[in-house]
Amino acid sequence: MTDFFGSLSKIKYEGPDSDNPLAFHHYNPDEMVMGKSLKDHLRFAVAYWHSFAWEGGDPFGGRTFDRPWFGDEMAKAKLKADVAFELFDLLGAPFFCFHDADVRPEGRNFAESLSNLNEIVDYFEEKMESSETKLLWGTANMFSNRRFMSGASTNPDPDVYAYSAATVKSCMDATFRLGGQNYVLWGGREGYETLLNTDLKKELDHMGRFLNMVVDYKHKIGFKGTILVEPKPQEPSKHQYDFDAATCIGFLRKYGLEGEVKLNLEQGHAILAGHSFEHEIAVAAADGMLGSIDMNRNDYQSGWDTDQFPNNTPEVALAYYHILKSGGFTTGGTNFDAKVRRQSLDPEDLVAAHIGGMDICARGLKAAAAMLEDGGLEKALSERYADWETDVNKDMLAKGSLESITERVLNEDINPQPRSGRQEILENLVNRFV
Repeated sequence: MTDFFGSLSKIKYEGPDSDNPLAFHHYNPDEMVMGKSLKDHLRFAVAYWHSFAWEGGDPFGGRTFDRPWFGDEMAKAKLKADVAFELFDLLGAPFFCFHDADVRPEGRNFAESLSNLNEIVDYFEEKMESSETKLLWGTANMFSNRRFMSGASTNPDPDVYAYSAATVKSCMDATFRLGGQNYVLWGGREGYETLLNTDLKKELDHMGRFLNMVVDYKHKIGFKGTILVEPKPQEPSKHQYDFDAATCIGFLRKYGLEGEVKLNLEQGHAILAGHSFEHEIAVAAADGMLGSIDMNRNDYQSGWDTDQFPNNTPEVALAYYHILKSGGFTTGGTNFDAKVRRQSLDPEDLVAAHIGGMDICARGLKAAAAMLEDGGLEKALSERYADWETDVNKDMLAKGSLESITERVLNEDINPQPRSGRQEILENLVNRFV
């Protein structure tokens, strides 16, 4: 045991009437909702990068945190792992997620970085033997190092492409060894800053080929988890190729990957794309490509990706409404891709941030389940589209032509009048639950 969290003990559920800031008020992991425990519905994961690797900087100021594990030595990396698993145990978190660069020191070359990664994976295996926390997913950081300034799989330099492929292989191997349930690819710099030096077709083709190699390797090693890609519209690139859910789905179809790859969707990225989180989830679910989520929020006044812990129950409830409606998570879960504020220096702040996020998600999921069980939204939806269920309209959709439909409009003197969308009534219905 380290002394980082001092005398803090395992966080317990004390209910909504408790005033203990270090207790769960809404997340009771064993509470049954729609025939499944909250723990199994939500499948919470702690993000290694924001909780342990982030130093508290922002675009206008550097490090504010003083963590005892900051440094490039393997001993520091192992101390970081010790503290990480202590947090997992305090929270009762069922999962965690990591990038390679979060967990191991950067080496002088790829071989040394690989050796460092393998050493820390050995250490993780030892830690996981005595912990209930498992790996939700692993991924590769191919955006922080200067070598990736022009992209990874879309880089104009073939050597960077090769280095990226080797990096992904090493991270997939690590994820497989640790029993990870998914593998994520987020193209943090897969995009362009100017079209003056960018061959769009070549870069997209290269990225498509790269992802096909990832899928081929998954099957070669017998990895049973899900391959996920994560959309983001901009920042750091002016335009990124994985702009939003719809863009990613089109990309996957173009390169024959729609049956192999699903999406890892983030609240903050949805906002940057001009969407709501529920929109992105609904789009992915409609195509059977919803895999997992990164739960956070942006500051709506700042206009950039602030990665704050969620605190808006209505937003979260509508997100989980579409997740539950689509059948819930299988290999995916709720990863807190969120960080404490740079002024929140104390270890207690890190614990409290996760408690709050877990409570908000529990409240949201329970509200979503109540809405589904009430059936009011689904009834209204069914009624709005009911006329499409008549035989004549089914035939029009399946067999009609412009000529036959025009003939019908003339013969039956079809003269439709607008019908109310009842938006305010439906919003009021939602507000009964949130």
